[in-house]
Amino acid sequence: MKKILLVEDEVNVVSFIKKGLTEENFEVSVAFNGSTGTEMASGNHYDLIILDIMLPDKNGIDVCRDLRNNQIQTPILFLTALNTADNIALGLNSGADDYLAKPFKFIELLARIKALLRRTNTNGSEIRSKESIYSVANLRVDDNAKTVERNGELISLTATEYRLLLTLIKSKGRVLSRIDLLESAWDINFNLATNVVDVYINYLRKKIDSAYEPKLIHTVIGMGYVLKET
Repeated sequence: MKKILLVEDEVNVVSFIKKGLTEENFEVSVAFNGSTGTEMASGNHYDLIILDIMLPDKNGIDVCRDLRNNQIQTPILFLTALNTADNIALGLNSGADDYLAKPFKFIELLARIKALLRRTNTNGSEIRSKESIYSVANLRVDDNAKTVERNGELISLTATEYRLLLTLIKSKGRVLSRIDLLESAWDINFNLATNVVDVYINYLRKKIDSAYEPKLIHTVIGMGYVLKET
C-alpha cells in the first residue's frame, strides 16, 4: 500500500482528500501545518507528499525547499489557490514535481498522483531510461549519466527541466504540442494546466540557449515547441 503525506490546514479539504484516497487503497497521514509536515516528511518514509502552499506557521514553499535541501526526494504535489504562472513557477522551482490548482476534482488529483508514482520507484528516485546519448549541434545529453553539456560546458538542470529537455531532444526536428510535452515529461495524459510547459521552456532557454549559439529551442506559434538547429 502506497503511503501519502497530506499537509493541509483546511479540515474540509483534508476530509475530502483522505476519504477519496483511502477508498483508492492509499494510506494517508495528515499534518495540519508546515512545521509538523516537515517533521513527518523528514522522519518517515512516504511515497508521495501532497502539500498546500498556504499553511499556518510555515508555508508550503519553505517546507518544500527545506525537504529538498535535506536531500528528501519524495515526489511533491503542490495544492494552490494561487493559480498564476509566477506562483506556479515559484512552487515548481522550489523543488515540487507538480501542482494542482484549487478548486479541483478528485479525479484530477488522483490522475496526478498516479502519474507521479509511475515516474518513481519504491525509493522515490526517478526511473532511469536506457543508456543513450543524444545531441543537436553543440548540445549533448547523456541519459545514462543524466548530464547535459553545451559547447563542452556542463549545465545543471532540475529533474523536471531535464525530463523536458530529454523529451525535446528525443524528438529533435519535430514540433511537440504542449499536450505532447505534458504527456511525456510530466506523464499527464489530458489537458490540464498547460502553462507549466511555457514556464519550463523559459527555464530551459535561459540555461541552454541564452549564452550559446545557435539557438535550439524554437516556438512554433499555435502549435508548440521544437528543438532543432536553425
